[in-house]
Amino acid sequence: MAVSADEVKTRLAQVSAPDGRPVTEAGVLSEILVSDGKVYLSITVDAREAQAWEPVRAAVERTVRATPGVTSALVALTAERKAGTSSPAPAPAGGSSTTPVRVSGQGGHSHAGHSHAGHTHAPQPPADPQKESRGLPGVGSIIAVASGKGGVGKSTLAANLALGLSALGLKVGLLDADIYGPSVPRLMGLKGKPDVEGRMLQPMHSWGLKVMSIGFLVEEETPMIWRGPMVMSAISQMLKEVAWAPLDILVVDMPPGTGDAQLTMAQQVPLAGAVIVSTPQDLALIDARRGVAMFQKVNVPVLGVVENMSYFLCPHCGTRSDVFGHGGARHEAQRLGVPFLGEVPLQMAIRETSDAGRPIVATQPDSPEARIYRDIAAAVRATLEGGRATARPAPRIVVES
Repeated sequence: MAVSADEVKTRLAQVSAPDGRPVTEAGVLSEILVSDGKVYLSITVDAREAQAWEPVRAAVERTVRATPGVTSALVALTAERKAGTSSPAPAPAGGSSTTPVRVSGQGGHSHAGHSHAGHTHAPQPPADPQKESRGLPGVGSIIAVASGKGGVGKSTLAANLALGLSALGLKVGLLDADIYGPSVPRLMGLKGKPDVEGRMLQPMHSWGLKVMSIGFLVEEETPMIWRGPMVMSAISQMLKEVAWAPLDILVVDMPPGTGDAQLTMAQQVPLAGAVIVSTPQDLALIDARRGVAMFQKVNVPVLGVVENMSYFLCPHCGTRSDVFGHGGARHEAQRLGVPFLGEVPLQMAIRETSDAGRPIVATQPDSPEARIYRDIAAAVRATLEGGRATARPAPRIVVES
């Protein structure tokens, strides 16, 4: 039986706000989104009232889940400091001024036709406890793969970089933080939903990596019509309420741009560094420049710049063409004083394996393209181990409304 937003709202009128009013009359609920039995909404309150509202959030979630026709619910409590009020007390290390999204739903999942490692059911120490991230117990370095604009091949680079790091003998996870355009499920050949054990989501497994994406929790064609605080809460949950440990490195595929998601990552965990992806053309380089500057401003080391779609190799004659120009990202990296990690060609095999959910580093490890990705991974690892990208304390960020 299909459920409507109006039916959910009617049920929620039974839940009381801290002042006794029905929560539907308190002016704190976002639009209620319903898709195939899955319900998404947020509760936005002043940061000073967040603690009092957490039991209400839990009651809202229980009520939504109990509504006939609802299969899962995602309810975010976001706490914003109102303009002109004093800031809330600083959160403890790794803490946040927002309550992470809670997700309830059906367990179980299916995978594409290849084998996966077994699930990790309890947090374990990382391979090297001395390198453990202060933000995520049991996880070593956390690195972001980012771009100033979309369409530059960032997700493909992130997936193959993670696989390249895994090929070096590291335990690696891949987090798809691109809430509005999650590509990792398709890239990694994964379908289905993650298991939930207690309050922890169990990551999916593909090609030796632990993987999590908002794409596992919503249908592929469902638009994510979320405002900033909901995005921030979802990323917070996928960071802190997923059984990632033990990992040496967590690679995070960031959404394009320099907005809420990037600030959330800088606030939630001390990033060991960021890899910036750009094409050679001038328009992309302008945005890449902004990406570098943004990470530097929030005290995140830039591990380097990758020039993606650097040149085109004809699959028939092998002729090279510089479709988008060439060398622009290398020159920009030199100008900004950050490492240049390598050039990735615009090549048919990369596109075909990515679309098929069979990333080239995993399925064609001896190909020239796979060797390029592995070289980039080796350069990233060397930078991390060289101490030039030591994680720095995250800045305190307060969302103004």
